[in-house]
Amino acid sequence: MATVEAELDLEKLHAFVFKAVDEVGATLNAALVVMGDRLGLYKALAGAGPLTPAELAERTSTAERYVREWLNAQAAGGYVSYEADSGRYSLPPEQTAALTDESSPAYLPGFFQLALGSVIDSPRITEAAKSGVGIGWHDHVDHVHEGCERFFRPSYNAHLLTEWLPALDGVVARLEAGGTVADIGCGHGASTVLMAQAFPKSRFRGSDYYAESIATATERAQAAGVADRVEFALEPAASYSGNGYTLVTMFDCLHDMGDPLGAARHVRSSLAPDGSWMIVEPRAGDRVEENLNPVGRAYYGFSTLLCTPSSLSQEVGLALGAQAGEARIREIVIGAGFSSFRRVAETPFNMVFEAKP
Repeated sequence: MATVEAELDLEKLHAFVFKAVDEVGATLNAALVVMGDRLGLYKALAGAGPLTPAELAERTSTAERYVREWLNAQAAGGYVSYEADSGRYSLPPEQTAALTDESSPAYLPGFFQLALGSVIDSPRITEAAKSGVGIGWHDHVDHVHEGCERFFRPSYNAHLLTEWLPALDGVVARLEAGGTVADIGCGHGASTVLMAQAFPKSRFRGSDYYAESIATATERAQAAGVADRVEFALEPAASYSGNGYTLVTMFDCLHDMGDPLGAARHVRSSLAPDGSWMIVEPRAGDRVEENLNPVGRAYYGFSTLLCTPSSLSQEVGLALGAQAGEARIREIVIGAGFSSFRRVAETPFNMVFEAKP
């Protein structure tokens, strides 16, 4: 049977081609942002006023020819400002906050580093997609592990102590008096250490299945001076040690688990009767059309390259995905026997839930 090709709208075709060109530039820019971060180019530009490529290269002990090309790419993307008359470049204050201030919740280099690591690993994910096998979180390049913490840590610093924990039912008072906390899927321990610094009378136990993350977390706790009340253990989410916990936390990891229902059941069994489980998950609506926006696009991308392969590499392999949404998280929690589940806080990137036995 002959096929009839739809008539092309050339204007729409041209618009899509130029959109694609912009996408290629954005893809390359992930590497350029990581380059600028690692070489100290953004920090050298911050507050320095207009600089020539040679001046920036001198300040950063880098090669001027590379720096000039990098600056032009950054100017074309709107990351730095360019003065045509003087041939100098500067970093606007908004970009300064987003690219150099590690205390700002808008700090972005970790986001780019995570994306770059995902792209580097994408050929392996492409091969895995043919058979449906998984690739574990531990099996990614270091950019993924380091970038993930650097992306989420500013948000935890900005919101965990001031908004998220206070939104839970009586948890802050219990931790101030002296409670016990299990931080599951703790990664490099950013969330665990932050809570331990805030609640010196409580004890904290972080766990993760990746040995290198546990080693890094242990070093971080020692450096922060909280090692006397924090311990980290190499344990899976469905069988971590301890019981009677005041609080169990999971930060951006439940959807990565192969058996989130099994993990949820174990959380319930490990909590004190009046304990709380705080679940922090990527922000998402329950329907695909609710997530067709810039945040959803980024998270669907990470979900394809990181989260779904991670879950598929584990037993059960439920693969909730980074855009699971509140309804699916609720289904897991209630299915595990919890009596209550509610959303208690949110940011542009996260949703925060509390579950009670």
